Amino acid sequence: MKGVLDKNRYFVRETTSLIKASFSYDILDPETGDVLMTCREQHIGPLTKFFRFSDLRRITPFDFLVADAQGEPVIRLKRGLSFMVSRVHVYDESDIAVGGFSLRPFSISGIFDVLDATGEPVCELKGGLTGWNYRFLSPDEVELARVRKKWAGVGKELFASGSDYVLEIDEAVPPGGTTRQLLMASALCIGMILKIDA
Repeated sequence: MKGVLDKNRYFVRETTSLIKASFSYDILDPETGDVLMTCREQHIGPLTKFFRFSDLRRITPFDFLVADAQGEPVIRLKRGLSFMVSRVHVYDESDIAVGGFSLRPFSISGIFDVLDATGEPVCELKGGLTGWNYRFLSPDEVELARVRKKWAGVGKELFASGSDYVLEIDEAVPPGGTTRQLLMASALCIGMILKIDA
């Protein structure tokens, strides 16, 4: 796994435009402003582009590559068509499945269950649909990470759909493990799945 995921704080910035069919994020060091990683959608088809401009955008499939500043793969996130349950699969830099997560159906708080490659629970994402404060809690209720909203400025908030936020991973989460891959992937999908209309 790439050492770029061993930091404890990341600033996730959505790259925005007034009219767009795909999601795109830069992941920065919040202290220096340096771009550590990019998250770009791969292979978006014309039908998916069409539905991104409709009320059906929440069910469209996606395929994202997260790469480091040199363009080397870090993780990949894939989802097929999503009707009742939104399931995302996460792959490492060698395209090997490391786990995934799904949005609990009919949840009023927008909760993800984060699972490893064997289907065992790693943590759950708890939060609300009206705010940008989320916590990743292990099965024994230990906080592994948190996400909080970062104000992006009045122009961006009023005239674009960009959503900037900070991911803070607890120092107790060991470096070099798949848990950090899953935490980053889940945090990116808050904007893609839960806050698509934000």
